[in-house]
Amino acid sequence: MANITNEFMGHDMLAPFTAGWQSDMEPLVIEKSEGSYVYDINGKKYLDTLSGLWCTTLGGSETRLVEAANKQLNTLPFYHSFWNRTTKPSLDLAKELLNMFTANKMAKVFFTNSGSEANDTQVKLVWYYNNALGRPQKKKIIARAKAYHGSTYISAGLSGLPPMHQKFDLPPPFVLHTECPHYWAYHLPGETEEEFSTRLANNLESLILNEGPETVAAFIAEPVLGAAGVILPPATYFDKVQAILRKHDILFIADEVVCGFGRLGTMFGSDKYNIKPDLVSVAKALSSGYMPIAAVLVSQKISSVILSESNKIGAFCHGFTYSGHPVACAVALEALKIYKERNITEVVNKISQKFQEGLKAFADSPIIGEIRGTGLALSTEFVNNKSPNDPFPYEWAVGTYFGAQCAKYGMLVSSTGDHVNMAPPFTLSLEELDELIRIYGKALKDTEKRVEELKSQKK
Repeated sequence: MANITNEFMGHDMLAPFTAGWQSDMEPLVIEKSEGSYVYDINGKKYLDTLSGLWCTTLGGSETRLVEAANKQLNTLPFYHSFWNRTTKPSLDLAKELLNMFTANKMAKVFFTNSGSEANDTQVKLVWYYNNALGRPQKKKIIARAKAYHGSTYISAGLSGLPPMHQKFDLPPPFVLHTECPHYWAYHLPGETEEEFSTRLANNLESLILNEGPETVAAFIAEPVLGAAGVILPPATYFDKVQAILRKHDILFIADEVVCGFGRLGTMFGSDKYNIKPDLVSVAKALSSGYMPIAAVLVSQKISSVILSESNKIGAFCHGFTYSGHPVACAVALEALKIYKERNITEVVNKISQKFQEGLKAFADSPIIGEIRGTGLALSTEFVNNKSPNDPFPYEWAVGTYFGAQCAKYGMLVSSTGDHVNMAPPFTLSLEELDELIRIYGKALKDTEKRVEELKSQKK
């Protein structure tokens, strides 16, 4: 999500995902990275617990990725993928991705530059596919409340975060939203996880039947909702959802942008939750964030129909100048080699137990409602009285305050509303993990004290 120039504001750049525009807020300017750390322009060192933006899984100084980029820049710095032309790095990377993703057999790969572009592309593929099958009315896409799928037009509409829709004329009419599968926040009294999943699945089917199954084309889901606060699927959720999708001939798009390449302790989130997608979006860790690149993986069922139709009409007219950029592909190929050589899922599983247990030990804090996570992804949700139905006043900005205290002590987290996300690099050492837990504890004590002060002022 690139910043955009705005000449009419007090700063040169307008930052995305801010809680509100503050003309007197100075940005934190990061100058360099080294392993699990980044440094600002004043030389202050921070433990980066969000891997940049869920992406620098191999840390900030992996020389093999830099060397792969340099080698490709000196060989072929750019060529496109139009008119049946391509490059060897893009062909090699496509082959590697098809071999690596095993939850369901994929047949083709289409490269984009970001997860947002990948998810926009998914919708166009689904529409093209149904038009080719003579089903022009089967075009609606179901996403989920609180999901994040990107910030371009279609992907922002798919996202289930109201601030991404307000004043942007979103979502578009072909996008539908079903419930967020957050058990802690939304289960009924006495309802088990499996019963909760059954209720959500039944409600999904009711939505499909009310709209008309002949009008619903696809369902898109992150295996674990990332930006929403690392929301894990409740027991049997995806089993029940997939049965309904198959019943009504609705495609499953797995958004693996955050979950893919080891983050959850499996190579993909689809592996962890037995998801059999028809289409898959990957990005972020694909290149460990060193180059902008994303990909769409397409099953044989869909690719064969698209190929047949494009042969009839002359072209599949979709693409980007930088699709399959040879430098980005070369870096991504090297990242995938490293994941294999280091058995990255085993590395994540070794670190993640201490990461999860160390932070969940703070769950008894009176200002924490839930600490949830899996693998190297975790979220802390701050609420009053430990209840999902009793949030702190918005203006208290409890999560933002916690994030600021972390930064003061030399650690960066993601603060969105009153939940704080952490997704550290896979290179995190046990010593660095001790530091992470220690700073978290100090920031939490400060935040508890701040909440007490605010409560006393309110009386």
